[in-house]
Amino acid sequence: MQLDVVNSQNEKIGAVDVRDDVFGGRVNGDLIWTSVVHANASKRSGTHQTKNRANVSGSGKKPWKQKGTGRARVGEIRNPLWRKGGTVFGPQPRSYDFHLPKKVQIGALRAALAQKMNDGALVVVDELGAAEIKTKAAVEMLKRLGVDGKALLVDVKVDEKLQRSVRTLPGVRMVASAKLTAREVADATRVVATRGAFETLQEALS
Repeated sequence: MQLDVVNSQNEKIGAVDVRDDVFGGRVNGDLIWTSVVHANASKRSGTHQTKNRANVSGSGKKPWKQKGTGRARVGEIRNPLWRKGGTVFGPQPRSYDFHLPKKVQIGALRAALAQKMNDGALVVVDELGAAEIKTKAAVEMLKRLGVDGKALLVDVKVDEKLQRSVRTLPGVRMVASAKLTAREVADATRVVATRGAFETLQEALS
């Protein structure tokens, strides 16, 4: 299988081979889902906190003696059974991140890219760059490539001028191939990758 390689004018200038051992076969959606959950969990701040009996205000003195009053025994006014008392087993600051095996991450990225290829949403270009920092020029280039809506631009090394040109465009991101994740691929409507980035990814995912 081959994918067409186009230039910034969307003119075909060549082709790149797609390895069946990397992108062939069934797309494993479970791996993509697991990778997306992992990426979302790692970004959660986890700063939620409720006050337990040690944090709420109030005296720690025993309100009345243990026996002889006819009232229920109680140790302090901050106990969870009383109004304005502490919360039992409430949420505390924590990290939601969890370990995801390297093989799962690689498999998820492979499956996400394969799905984009099957959907015809992967565009391979000879290069991604900009002569100057100009958003209008970047928008015109994306329009010529048939990119509309959420787009992910992938290159071996991010071009700073192009990145600064597209950073104000809603839904458009640029990322280096070494830092590409399955979540970013799955979230984009169209993926535009340079020939070098695509070949690098094929080698890394094999």
